[in-house]
Amino acid sequence: MLNLNGITVRLGGRTILDGATAMLPTRARVGLIGRNGAGKSTLVKIIAGALEPDGGAVEMPRGARIGYVAQEAPAGRTTPAEAVLAADTERAALLHEAEDCADPDRLGDIHERLNAIDAYAAPARAARILNGLGFDEEMQARPLDSYSGGWRMRVALAALLFSQPDLLLLDEPSNHLDLEAVLWLEDFLKTYPATIVIVSHERDFLNNIVDHILHLQGGKITLYAGGYDSFERQRAERLAQLEAARANQAAQRAKLQDYIARNSARASTAKQAQSRVKALARLQPIAEAFEDPSLTFGFPDPTELKPPLITLDMASVGYAETPVLQRLNLRIDPDDRLALLGRNGNGKTTLARLLAAQLAPMAGAMAASGKLKVGYFTQYQVEELDSGDTPVEHMARVMKGATPGAVRAQLGRFGFSGDKATTQVGRLSGGERARLALALITREAPHLLILDEPTNHLDVDAREALVRALAEYRGAVVIVSHDRHMIELAADRLVLVDGGTAREFDGSLDDYTALVLARPAAGDKKANRKEDRRAAAERREAAQALRKAVREAETEMARLQTLRSALDRAMFDPAGAEPGFAKLTMTELMKRRADAEARLEAIEAEWLAASEALEAAA
Repeated sequence: MLNLNGITVRLGGRTILDGATAMLPTRARVGLIGRNGAGKSTLVKIIAGALEPDGGAVEMPRGARIGYVAQEAPAGRTTPAEAVLAADTERAALLHEAEDCADPDRLGDIHERLNAIDAYAAPARAARILNGLGFDEEMQARPLDSYSGGWRMRVALAALLFSQPDLLLLDEPSNHLDLEAVLWLEDFLKTYPATIVIVSHERDFLNNIVDHILHLQGGKITLYAGGYDSFERQRAERLAQLEAARANQAAQRAKLQDYIARNSARASTAKQAQSRVKALARLQPIAEAFEDPSLTFGFPDPTELKPPLITLDMASVGYAETPVLQRLNLRIDPDDRLALLGRNGNGKTTLARLLAAQLAPMAGAMAASGKLKVGYFTQYQVEELDSGDTPVEHMARVMKGATPGAVRAQLGRFGFSGDKATTQVGRLSGGERARLALALITREAPHLLILDEPTNHLDVDAREALVRALAEYRGAVVIVSHDRHMIELAADRLVLVDGGTAREFDGSLDDYTALVLARPAAGDKKANRKEDRRAAAERREAAQALRKAVREAETEMARLQTLRSALDRAMFDPAGAEPGFAKLTMTELMKRRADAEARLEAIEAEWLAASEALEAAA
C-alpha cells in the first residue's frame, strides 16, 4: 500500500503540488500522467525520498525497498554486466564476505542465503535483461565509457529491473529505447511481482501494463481504475458532467441576476431580491475544462511535385568507406507515410540521413526530384537550440529576408503567439522546444517530413495534436518512433531496417510485435549463434554452481559429523570432552546433538539433490 497524504510542493514561488492525495493499492501498476510541467517528476522524486515536500507525507510499508533511476547515467571502466550485477547489493556483499570468511558456521549461513536469493543464477538473469534492452554479448563486456548517454541510461534501467525493488518507479523509461526494447520492457513489466509507478506518455505502453491511472492536473491528483483508454472515457464523462453543471449554474446565475435587477428597487419585493443576492454570492463558480490554446501543430502544405519524390536503386550508404546499409531499393511518393522499424544501431538514422541528402550513396543510385524540399527533425536540433534566444529570434535567423509578420505566422502554426514567442528558449518546456524545432524545419513547406523520435518530449495531448497535424499534412512522411500509437495512426507502410539492408515489412505492427517478442534480439543466424553460446555458458555456469554446492555440502557434512562425534564423547565420556562442551549439562548436550543431527540431515538432502542435478546436467 502506497499512500500520498496532502503532498504540497512549492518551487520558485509557484505551487507545483497542492495537497495531492491518493491511496494506491498493493501491487498496483499505476500510470502517472499529466501535461508537461504539471509536476509528475517532482511527485516521483518525493515518493523516492529524493525530495522533501513542503507539506504532507508519503506512507508505505516499513522496510519497503524503493527503486528509482537517477538522472545521472553510470560511467567508468565497469562493464554493463558488472554494473547490473552490482545493483544487487546483498548478493555482492555476501560474495565478497565469502571470499575471506574463515568461520565455518558463518560461511554456511552465507551460502544458505546466497542459495535463497538465487545468487548463482544472477549473471544469466542480468544478461537476459541487458539483452532485452539491446545489449548483445559483445556489448555487455565493453566498458561503460564507450557508450553514449542514452545507452548508459539503458544500463541504469537494467540495473534497476535486476534489483527487483518492492516499489518500482519509472520516469519516462522508454525515452532512451527503440521500439524493440520498449516491447521487451512492456513484456517484462507485465509480470513484475510488486508495485509499479510509471510516468509515461505512450498510450499503448500504458494500456498494456497499468491497471490504474493517476492523473495530475492543477496540483491535484485523481486515481482512475483501468488503463489509459479507460481513463480517457472516464475523464470525458466527468468533463461532460462538469460542463453540464457549469451550464446549469450559469442559467441559475442569470435567472437570479435578472430577478435582482427587476425587483431590487421595489419595496414589496426588496427582501426577496436581497435573499437572491445572498444566494448568488453563495454560488461557487465551476471551472471550465482546462484547454491549452497553445497546443498546436500546423504543417504548411507543400507545392505539388510529380511522383516519385525519391528512388533508391541498389544503393549503399555508410561512413568512412564502410557501408552500414546495402542493396537498398525504395520509392517514396508525395502521399507516402512510412515508419522505419528496427533496433537502434541497425541503421534507421543512417537511412533517414540518406533520404535527407545528409549522406551520399556509396554505391548504387539515388534519384530525387530537383525541387524536393526535406524537413528533417532530430533530437539534436532540440538540444542545440540557443537557450538565451527567443523563438522569434530563432525563426528570424533562418527566415532571412522574411517580414516580421511571416516569422510570427510560422511560429503561430506551432502555438508560439503573444508572450510565448518572446520567451527565452531556456524557459520553455521540453515539449515546447520540440515544437519550436518542428517550426524551424518546416518553414519552407517541405515536400517530405523525416521525423526521428519526434515524441520524446511531448505529453499525451501534444502527441495527439501532432498525429492530427500529420493527418492533415499533404506531403510525404517518414517516421522513426517507439510510440506505437503514432506509428499506427500516421504510417501506411512499414520498412524494416535489419541485417544490413531495408525492406518492406509485409504485415501489421501487431505482426511485428509478435515477431520481436518471439525471436532473438538481432533476428538472424548470428544472433542465434550468440543465443546458443549464451545458453551453453548458462549451462556451464549452472553446472559450476552445482559442483560448488556439492563441495560446500560435503564440507558442511564433515563439520557436522565431527561436531556430532564431539557431542557424543561429551555425553558418554565427560572426562574426554572438549573444553567447549565440558561445562554443559546433559540436557544442553542432547539439544545441541539434536540440532546438529537435524542440520546434517538437511545438508545431506541438499547434497543428494545437487549431486543428482549435476549428474543430470552432465
